[in-house]
Amino acid sequence: QDRMLPGRGNRENPRLEAGTMSDPLRISGLLREKDVKRLTRLTRGGSVGPTAVYYAGVTAPIISASMAVMVREAMRLIGLSDYWQWFISAMVAAFAGIAWYLIFIRWSYRHKFGRGTEMTLSTDITLGDDQVIVRRGGIETRMDWSSIASVKAGRGHVAVLVNGADALIIPDSWFGKDKSARAAFVSRLQEKAAH
Repeated sequence: QDRMLPGRGNRENPRLEAGTMSDPLRISGLLREKDVKRLTRLTRGGSVGPTAVYYAGVTAPIISASMAVMVREAMRLIGLSDYWQWFISAMVAAFAGIAWYLIFIRWSYRHKFGRGTEMTLSTDITLGDDQVIVRRGGIETRMDWSSIASVKAGRGHVAVLVNGADALIIPDSWFGKDKSARAAFVSRLQEKAAH
């Protein structure tokens, strides 16, 4: 039968339950905004996705070309020589393209992390013999141990990178001040993921 390892609860009274080696280990709690930010940083190489970079790169030349045409026509109307028309329009076009690219990239940064329920519903993680089970609200995800790419115990959290699914983050706050409960959980994760 499972026994409860003591732990200080956070907003949803997180807990860790443990029994013998074949019994499942369970932990649960709410993710805070800083946990979701940390999870996003773990799974993304940068704060701007490839689609934003693509569209910034596609639209910047259009902005540049439009500015070049408009400025050249304005310079022609005031009577500047061809040299100055081309030179000034090229300079304005270059600056307009660079400025647009930088503005577009800045607009594309993530300002809000998470997808909706990560910070409002409790996340329950169960380490069984055959799989890891993650439950949040009415959604349950089951992952075979072979799909666990790596387990990284960092300062303040444990990160579980999964092949073919979203990564998991387990904040140390879910364990309260119980370092032995955290050690047992991390040990089971690392042991099972290695096989």
